[in-house]
Amino acid sequence: MFQNEERVNSYLESICDDENPLLKTINRETYLRETMPHMMSGHYQGRVLSMISKLVGPKRILEIGTFTGYASLCLAEGLRASGELHTIDINQEQQERVQGYFDQSPFAAQIKYHIGDALDIIPTISGDFDLVFIDADKKRNLLYYEMLVERVPSGGVLMIDNVLWKGKVFEDRADNQTKQVLELNNILAKDTRVEKLILPVRDGLFVLRKK
Repeated sequence: MFQNEERVNSYLESICDDENPLLKTINRETYLRETMPHMMSGHYQGRVLSMISKLVGPKRILEIGTFTGYASLCLAEGLRASGELHTIDINQEQQERVQGYFDQSPFAAQIKYHIGDALDIIPTISGDFDLVFIDADKKRNLLYYEMLVERVPSGGVLMIDNVLWKGKVFEDRADNQTKQVLELNNILAKDTRVEKLILPVRDGLFVLRKK
């Protein structure tokens, strides 16, 4: 996107609000302990997610793809006092550590952490969601979207991460994963149920507002 992406990101992080101490801890420990730490939203995207959540003012949030809980806590910053956030992840090995992060946060009583296959868990969570963040298995993004778009009321927002796929969506030759991302983007671009745009934040964030 930019010739010196690292320099741009550093500048953006220096201008936006700082991470709180817990987010700094999660950021540091994710890079120390995880083999793919880049999966974490990180400082700048975390502030983007927090800002969008605060603008929406959601009573109920659904996140698919918890990883180490960084984005979960950023999204939770916009929750109403009586609100709740459901977050789903397939990786049981991280459960104890991530739950520990949630327990240290001001949102401990509001976060419902589910471990298992999202396709199985989503139907067990009743009600609508004012804000949805999809950041999990890219092959299933369209399935998740179709499962949830009718459970988002008018004015609610759905977000899907990694829709620029490391810039591969601009290349002439697309591998299978890139083709799946392109298919998703093309389908969403034609969906008249939502207003939509892609923010070129990190790996591309699709933001869709329900009409």
